Amino acid sequence: MVPGSFPHLGRGLGLRREHYREVIETGPDVGWFEVISENFLGPGGNPRRVLEAVRRDYPVVLHGVSLSIASTDPLDGRYLAELAALARDVEPAWISDHLSWGTAHGINAHELLPVPYTEAALAHVVRRVQAVQERLGRRILLENPSSYLTFRDADMAEHDFLAELARRADCGLLLDINNVFVSAHNQGFDPHVYLAALPGERIGQIHLAGHSEEGGLLIDTHDRHVRLEVWRLYAEAIARFGPRSTMIEWDEAVPAFAELERELERVAHWERVGLEAQRRRHAA
Repeated sequence: MVPGSFPHLGRGLGLRREHYREVIETGPDVGWFEVISENFLGPGGNPRRVLEAVRRDYPVVLHGVSLSIASTDPLDGRYLAELAALARDVEPAWISDHLSWGTAHGINAHELLPVPYTEAALAHVVRRVQAVQERLGRRILLENPSSYLTFRDADMAEHDFLAELARRADCGLLLDINNVFVSAHNQGFDPHVYLAALPGERIGQIHLAGHSEEGGLLIDTHDRHVRLEVWRLYAEAIARFGPRSTMIEWDEAVPAFAELERELERVAHWERVGLEAQRRRHAA
């Protein structure tokens, strides 16, 4: 994949129902918006009217939760057809989903469930990503998961699985920095080693979010500010890979829009920290 295949959109936010009116009426200084694909699949209705209004003024990307790319159930042809139709209408900068599964035997658990990092699972997911990209007529981005357990039979690290998946399927990666931090804490791996192993040219987007702690586990809750440790890891990613389209995810206890704008200012600060570290590294 040629570096730069996914455009650099700057700093963005997730478009949430609580802020529809404010975004449309005030036109805030935000680079782009990410929307949850499933909330806008149906043609017509108020959600589509909102999305069309936002799309007139901002780049939009589609982020899905239903692809179930690692499931052994057949790919959902109806879902892919609806997603392709939405993409034709919206012309998103890109489409993304998660490295996970949520369907089995025709039942949808409505969860982002973990993948065993084995060669067999890798080959299976590669075939499905290729099929999805052929159906949509474009590369997609897949997001690294937040995880709370490991599989006994796993024979590769998550970062190696992701790197090889991107190479074999010729897809992009959505790097969720908070998920790296959460999973590293829960599983005991080194997040710096994780970042160093990723193919930077494949990273088209970065997620940042807050998390909570329950019984010693970190939980990817998207309900609070980004923690300092995650900001520092973000700066390291920028130092390694350069600027990437970066957004704040805040899905529960959603604050006033002005608070999200302040969080975007922190993105700008930590991006500068990363770029300065990159400059010093190159000058050394």
